[in-house]
Amino acid sequence: MDVRILGPLALTEHNRDATPSARKPKQLISLLLLNEGRVVSTDSLISEIWDTRPPRSVQTTLQTYVVQVRKLLSQALQIPVGKVARDVLLTRNGGYTLVLRDANFDLYRFRSLEQAGMGAFEEGDDENAAGIFGQALALWRGNALADVEVGRMLEPEVARLEQSRLTVVECRLEIELRRGRHRQSLSELASLTARYDDNENLHALYMLALYRSGHRGKALEKYRSFHKWMRDELGLEPSPRLQRLHHAVLDGDPALDEEAARADLSAVLSGRA
Repeated sequence: MDVRILGPLALTEHNRDATPSARKPKQLISLLLLNEGRVVSTDSLISEIWDTRPPRSVQTTLQTYVVQVRKLLSQALQIPVGKVARDVLLTRNGGYTLVLRDANFDLYRFRSLEQAGMGAFEEGDDENAAGIFGQALALWRGNALADVEVGRMLEPEVARLEQSRLTVVECRLEIELRRGRHRQSLSELASLTARYDDNENLHALYMLALYRSGHRGKALEKYRSFHKWMRDELGLEPSPRLQRLHHAVLDGDPALDEEAARADLSAVLSGRA
């Protein structure tokens, strides 16, 4: 079965669709997918679907949703509903467990590539890391569970997934700057800093890309606008790391030059170069 959550929810088997169309069954299967192989308690499912306002018949209604999902899986996998209940979506003491055997699950593929890419990144193997990160990011088709109305249990899980994607994006962009692709990275960094206006690392990368692309004034303006945002919105100053980068841009520090920094971009961004 092909299972995709890095974008709109999709479960298919040879083009036979097992994706629920209704909101609450979608929440149910999504929470089970994110805990595949583990028991998800009925309390957790109820909390996700109804928050603190479950109906009086909540247990019966939840069982109805489970039956609906089992039927969809049965039709897609072309096996009896009873076999789905025994082998795929199992009832366990106090909850349910989803078991995916030999499934093509985009989340598992992403996690595997993420781990491999981070390993290559930490070893300084930029070429390999960039390729792996590119494969990992290509799995995303939008925001995680984009068409699922997430509740209190799914919300932190989705936030973790989005943070993982952002971390991979940041590492890939750091590699791009180490490889001298400053101008090519400007538009993506402009978009990302507008979207993640509190992310200092992205702002640092954008400032450096601007500086190395011959836009020293724009790099300084980006720092001023970020400084103002932090002070006005959070009552904070930028980190010492970003302040050091600002002073280096002001001074035209040779450590920021492309050839000097390629060997260790992290040193430049942390002020150790």
